[in-house]
Amino acid sequence: MSTDNTDNTDSSKDRADRGGDPNRRIAEAILPLVGGAANVTSVTHCMTRMRLGLADRSLVQDEPLKALPDVLGVVEDDTYQIVLGPGKVARVTPQFEALTQEAAEAAAAQPAAATAASGGDTKGTDGEPAAGTAGSATTAKTADELAAEGAAIRAARKQKNATPVKLMLRRIANIFVPLIPALIGCGIVAGLNGLFTNAGWLPALTPALTAIASGFMSLIAVFVGINTAREFGGTPVLGGAAAAVIVFPGVADVSAFGEKLAPGQGGVLGALFAALLAVYVEKGCRRVVPSAVDVLVTPTVTVLVAGLVTLFGLMFVCGEIATGIGHLADWLLQHGGAAAGFLLGGLFLPLVMLGLHQALIPIHTTLIDQSGYTVLLPILAMAGAGQVGAAIAIYLRLRRNTSIRKTIRSALPAGFLGVGEPLIYGVSLPLGRPFVTACVGGAFGGGVVGLFYQLGTSVGSTAIGPSGWALFPLLKGNHGLGAIAAIYALGLAAGYVAGFVATYFFGFSKQMLNELNAAAQDEAATEPQPSAQPPASGGTDPAPAPAPAGGPGGTLA
Repeated sequence: MSTDNTDNTDSSKDRADRGGDPNRRIAEAILPLVGGAANVTSVTHCMTRMRLGLADRSLVQDEPLKALPDVLGVVEDDTYQIVLGPGKVARVTPQFEALTQEAAEAAAAQPAAATAASGGDTKGTDGEPAAGTAGSATTAKTADELAAEGAAIRAARKQKNATPVKLMLRRIANIFVPLIPALIGCGIVAGLNGLFTNAGWLPALTPALTAIASGFMSLIAVFVGINTAREFGGTPVLGGAAAAVIVFPGVADVSAFGEKLAPGQGGVLGALFAALLAVYVEKGCRRVVPSAVDVLVTPTVTVLVAGLVTLFGLMFVCGEIATGIGHLADWLLQHGGAAAGFLLGGLFLPLVMLGLHQALIPIHTTLIDQSGYTVLLPILAMAGAGQVGAAIAIYLRLRRNTSIRKTIRSALPAGFLGVGEPLIYGVSLPLGRPFVTACVGGAFGGGVVGLFYQLGTSVGSTAIGPSGWALFPLLKGNHGLGAIAAIYALGLAAGYVAGFVATYFFGFSKQMLNELNAAAQDEAATEPQPSAQPPASGGTDPAPAPAPAGGPGGTLA
């Protein structure tokens, strides 16, 4: 550790500057409520959630954490997930990670100072002295009991979330979710390129845009292979090498099952299974190959075996599966039309709540790989429209509940852009019935898009991830962009209206309305005058002041 005074001064100055950052202040507020830096084992984030690995789940202070104004909800799965919303999570997470690293560095550099600051003697978790006092034995016992209780909680939670289906979906997500930013970026570039091409604008630029948009998609199998090997404990580059066989142009000279192969045949499914096979071959080699020749033998055998099986089996089989997925999606919407769209749009929010939507990622990616767009995403995106309509209705119905209305005001812009988690965890799901009426809105929006598909106009997306208004730049289909955008906009409008109407008229019982509005009124009346009369409700407050905390996370994990 450097002892240079200039470095220390600069570091202190930098930290002071960062302390003025509102995102750092949010991180500083969260850190002690999750048990401190020593309790955090990993920090990552997705589009809306900061995902924490915790050493001891029992150290988390759930209610104070949920009460933070910037925390929109919490979800418990294999990680502890704090919903912060789009944009904000990408700014808060690096600050949070920096805080944990700074705390670790400080603890390593000054163990003696840390001991002195804690009072000179080691203390138990309840703040009582652990040694040197008459109560030391009792305190030590209490600490041991708490540690055992925490371990039992972690084990029970891990067992609950370790079902085969959840483990499979979690691994699928870990493979494909990191690819979404590139899919979004390249998809938007593809949309712009299509717009310029159709309008005859910038003809000198469109070849460059085509290269930018298509480069990633032409090699997506390699990235899937790398992520698959990493997820299953193999060497990532060997997984990528096995999957790269699929996109190599020279496979056109190889025959399998009496047919010539085509570059890209099997797509992301073939890449996934090729990399998975490479992982198992590699692990088998590590067990039997002498260490002296491991560096030569293991990689060679891995890519050779996985490559041959991929060429003479997986590419053909996975190609047939991928083709079947495309035909099934087309058949479902061609024959089901409005009914199929209604069902898909209405069920998507529950799928998200259960985490089952992760199973759709390979299907979306396969459809994009096949035809350049997925027809399922615009239909599923209508669930977000129903959620927005429901939120507006809630805002109007709960005129006196400033807590929920404040949450809606902050989360609604993200909802229009297709990020529904803040509204789901902060508003509709804690209230219960409005979540169901939001699904009704999504069903009607999906029904509109499905109906037009049956009538001959398919609306698709060139990438997965965005929805709502953010999906417009990614739209693509079998007709002109204007017609496709109009149908998608009509679906959104139907989702907004249906979600609003269903929630406004059927989202609340009279008792719910009275309690939610009256509880908020009681809170407003008593807050400025602490010494005044107690609330008429007798202290019972069913209003979701804690609702934005995402209470349902525990029941859905």
